[in-house]
Amino acid sequence: MNKVAFVGLGGTGAYALDLVAKTHVREIHLFDGDEFLQHNAFRAPGAPSLETLRKKPSKVAHYAEIYGQMRRGIFSHEGYLDDATVKQLVGFDFVFLCVDKSAVRKLVADFLHEHKIPFIDVGMELELIDDQQCLIGTCRVTLSTPEKSDHFPRHVSLKESGADDLYGSNIQVADLNALNAAMAVIKWKKYCGFYQDCYKEHQSAYAINAHQLTRDETVGAEPA
Repeated sequence: MNKVAFVGLGGTGAYALDLVAKTHVREIHLFDGDEFLQHNAFRAPGAPSLETLRKKPSKVAHYAEIYGQMRRGIFSHEGYLDDATVKQLVGFDFVFLCVDKSAVRKLVADFLHEHKIPFIDVGMELELIDDQQCLIGTCRVTLSTPEKSDHFPRHVSLKESGADDLYGSNIQVADLNALNAAMAVIKWKKYCGFYQDCYKEHQSAYAINAHQLTRDETVGAEPA
């Protein structure tokens, strides 16, 4: 692939970028309007210095500097995508959509569907079990392609809710971010033909407490 975009560089997006940056993709474009702050450091690969955190760089500048040391073709785009700027995604071969705001997810997903650009949307749903004081939840990876996109609204919530409030608090779930990212990148590599893809599933979810990985929305033939 020549051009891949990352929309959102939170915990999951940052780990996915770390993996994709080590492939032969010609160009990687980063889209995020947030600053890289202290709480981000605990959900991101690597270990930023105190000096870096004091500077409060934008996320795109921070990651462009890190991965620009090991490869060419990292491009940063500061600012949030909206109705006027989402058109910047025209011409990309693939997009990783890693945002936690449903309005932004809907805006970008609708645009990508309209322009027949394949993409992966990731998400984590976490819930605190009060009587046991432990977390349950899922890591979700949803692939949408020009050949199959009808399943997207069935698996991805496009309405705002309070489901992200727990994730937004200071909980240590970088391992889940890394897992969600790895699932997304493996699916992308299967889509690209790097890994064999027997089922061509467009929806996967890992349930933490049940240790169960589901495979849905398949379009491939059953292996012999």
